[in-house]
Amino acid sequence: MNEFTATLSRWYDANKRDLPWRETKNPYAIWISEIILQQTRVAQGLAYYERFMKRFPTVASLAQADEEEVLKLWQGLGYYSRARNLHQAARSVFGAFPEQYAQVRAMKGVGEYTAAAICSIAYDMPYAVVDGNVYRVLSRYFGVELPIDSTEGKKYFAFLADEMLDKNNPGRHNQAIMDFGALQCVPHSPDCLACPLAEGCEAFRRGCVGALPVKQHKTQVTNRFFNYIYVRMGAYTFINKRQGNDIWRNLFEFPLIETDSEVSPQEFATLPQVRELLHADDADVPFKLVRRGVKHVLSHRVIYTNFYEITLPEASLSFSKFKRISISEIEDYPVSRLMHTFIEKYV
Repeated sequence: MNEFTATLSRWYDANKRDLPWRETKNPYAIWISEIILQQTRVAQGLAYYERFMKRFPTVASLAQADEEEVLKLWQGLGYYSRARNLHQAARSVFGAFPEQYAQVRAMKGVGEYTAAAICSIAYDMPYAVVDGNVYRVLSRYFGVELPIDSTEGKKYFAFLADEMLDKNNPGRHNQAIMDFGALQCVPHSPDCLACPLAEGCEAFRRGCVGALPVKQHKTQVTNRFFNYIYVRMGAYTFINKRQGNDIWRNLFEFPLIETDSEVSPQEFATLPQVRELLHADDADVPFKLVRRGVKHVLSHRVIYTNFYEITLPEASLSFSKFKRISISEIEDYPVSRLMHTFIEKYV
């Protein structure tokens, strides 16, 4: 065993986190944990994992579930495509979790990293994981300046991760390097003086820890402007199910008007797409601005949202193209975190 791997192993003995998915070799449980922890901190993901495993303890039970129930259980985690992919993948394996790397990799939503994590931890297969934590640890320790988002960089880091892998205990090694990146070799201001790898770390020797890893492309972020309408119609309100390939597919929301830029309440009330929603009898009913400029940050988008409220008679013919539900039923429907936050406070 090389010095890097041996030191990492000793560090893990002393610092590994006590997590429920580390107490099992069940590939299904490991799969669920890995998908939940994509783009999610362990502290937040833990409660979701426990609820998910309690409700869907086997891949067969997940396959038999309704998608709306899966999305509702996922509510608040974001990146809802993960939940949809989990559900579809569970249905594709016919009640038995696959036992070969190629079969695991073929599951919907499972990339090289997730397949390597599952197969190394559950089956002791010698596949090295490469994620953001691993890129950071390896690039700093070996002083690698190849961009991690280049073809050459991805190939080299995959090779390097495989070279460092403890083939006798690949699952434990993968968990160790992921924990090391999450707890010790953190993105900003790592405590290098207390790092057990500092003596052999090239970035520390050169004084360029903060510059690694290198990424050649910056994520393009677009701004979007949402205007939601919370309709009070006696004991009822209206919702709509999002369709297509846009964000939050198959989640529910209030009637939405999206604009190219921010609009004032006065401008909003006169928009043709707003007027189309109102029956002639309700044309003069005012909209009340409840929340303005709520900023919701996603990986590639920033959504600025205004929430409006309108109160209409129970017999109103407005908003007829939307799904009418009892206000008390709204908690039964899966919604985005943005919607959920508003509902908790104002509905």
